[in-house]
Amino acid sequence: MLFEYTPRRSARSPVTDAATFRVDRLKQASTSGKPTVDLSHLIDQSYHYHSPRELRWHLADRLGLKPHAVALREAGRA
Repeated sequence: MLFEYTPRRSARSPVTDAATFRVDRLKQASTSGKPTVDLSHLIDQSYHYHSPRELRWHLADRLGLKPHAVALREAGRA
């Protein structure tokens, strides 16, 4: 499954001192002419993600999929 997310910069992590981001919008990317589906309600939009990989694992867990079955791309970066 391909998902497109719109990140929003967030505070630095107090634990790792690394940059984090929140997800403004999450959509299942359109394939074969099907419309995109907004899935923003499936995640906690206040959560501070450290990387797209962390978001991918979170989505896989939430949807009951294996992480390799989830693909992500940042909105505007096709």
